[in-house]
Amino acid sequence: MIAEEVRARIDVDALSLSLLPVRLERMPATALAPFPWTDVWGQDAAVETLRTAVENPAAMSHAWLITGPPGSGRSTLATAFAASLIASGPDDEQTMHQVLAGTHPDVTVLRTEKVIISIAEARALVERSYFGPSSGRYRVIVVEDADRMTERTSNVLLKALEEPPEQTVWILCAPSEADLLPTIRSRVRSLRLREPDVASVAELIVRRTGADPAVAEQAARHAQRHIGMAQRLATDEAARSRREQTLRAVLAARGVSDAVEVAGQIVLAATDDAKALTAERDEAERRSLLHTVGIAEGQAVPPAVRSQINALEEEQKQRAKRSVRDGLDRVLTDLQSLFRDVVMLQFGRDDGLINRELAAELAAIAAAWEPARTLVVLDHLAETRESLERNVAPALALESLLVTVTSGRRP
Repeated sequence: MIAEEVRARIDVDALSLSLLPVRLERMPATALAPFPWTDVWGQDAAVETLRTAVENPAAMSHAWLITGPPGSGRSTLATAFAASLIASGPDDEQTMHQVLAGTHPDVTVLRTEKVIISIAEARALVERSYFGPSSGRYRVIVVEDADRMTERTSNVLLKALEEPPEQTVWILCAPSEADLLPTIRSRVRSLRLREPDVASVAELIVRRTGADPAVAEQAARHAQRHIGMAQRLATDEAARSRREQTLRAVLAARGVSDAVEVAGQIVLAATDDAKALTAERDEAERRSLLHTVGIAEGQAVPPAVRSQINALEEEQKQRAKRSVRDGLDRVLTDLQSLFRDVVMLQFGRDDGLINRELAAELAAIAAAWEPARTLVVLDHLAETRESLERNVAPALALESLLVTVTSGRRP
C-alpha cells in the first residue's frame, strides 16, 4: 500500500511513482527524424531502436510491446513503425502515407472504444495475422489498449504470438508491462517510452495550438504531462473550469451530505461529457446504417434490419460506458494530484506542486491534517479506481471515497 511505503521512508523523494511525477531531463522534439517518424515527439531513443530493427533483420522481433503512460505517444509510434515496416524502403513515402492514413490493406489496427476487447475481436485478429502481405513487406497487426484484454482474450493471442508467420509483425500498446499476462510478456520485445517534462509538453502545445504560454504551462502541469489532455485543457476553457470546480468542491466538502452531493455532481458531469462526445456520432452512425440498407429517414425499420440496429446500439452503449469511465478516471487522477500536493507540503516541499493555483487551500489542509490521514485518502483513491474497473456503481464508489476525504476514516 502507498501509506506503508511512505511511512517506511520519511524522505519525500522516495514517494511512489503513482504519487510523484518522474523528473526527467528536458527532451527536445524529434524534429530531425525522417518521415514517417516526424510526428513521434520526444521519444528519440525509441525511434532509434525501431529504425534499427527495420533496417537490420537481426534486431527485428516478430512481436513488440510499446509501453508508456497515457499521452506518451504509444499509438503514434506504433503507426510510424508499421509504416516503416511495410514500405519498400525509406523513399517509399506513398506507401507510408497510406499506412498513416489507415488505408493500407496490410495493416490491421484494433482500437476499442468499449470497456474491454472481446474474444471475437481477438480471434478475428489472429485469423488476419495468418494472411500473407498483399503488397507490403510485412503484415502488421497493431493492438492499441492491449491492457483491455481479459485473461481469456489474451490466451487467444498466445499461439499467434508464439508461432507467427514469417512476414507478420504484432505491435501491442499498453501503459505498462504489468498490464498484460506474463505469458504475453514473455513472447514480445518490450519498448518503454519516456515521459516528457512539463516545460517540453507546454512548448509542444504552444507550437501546435498557438495557446498562450502561461495557459499551456498550466495545462501541461494539470494534465501531468499527458499530451492529449494538456492540449484539450489549453484549448477548452470549459474543461479547465470544470476541473477547477470539481477540485474546489471536493476541498469544500465537510460531511457525509456534502460527500454524497459532490459525488453525484462528479458522476453527472462525467455522464454529460460522455453524452456530448458521443451523441452526434451515434446519430450519424445510425443514419449511415439506415442509408446503407436503403431505409429513408423516418421510415419504419423492418424486422430484417432490427438485429443490425440493435448491434449498433449495443456497441454505442459500450462506447458511452467507456467514455464515462474514462472521465471518472480523469477526475480520480486530478484528485490524486491534489492530495499528492498535500503530502509534498506536509513533508516541507513546496516546489513541483501540480495545483499551484490552490496553494493556499492545500497549505491549510497540510497544516490541519496528519500525513497519515492524507495517505489514507491516497490509498482509497487507488482502491476506488480498482472498484470502478470491477464495475462498482460510480456514485457509490465516489461517495465512499469522499466520505474518507471529509472524515479521514474509511466508511
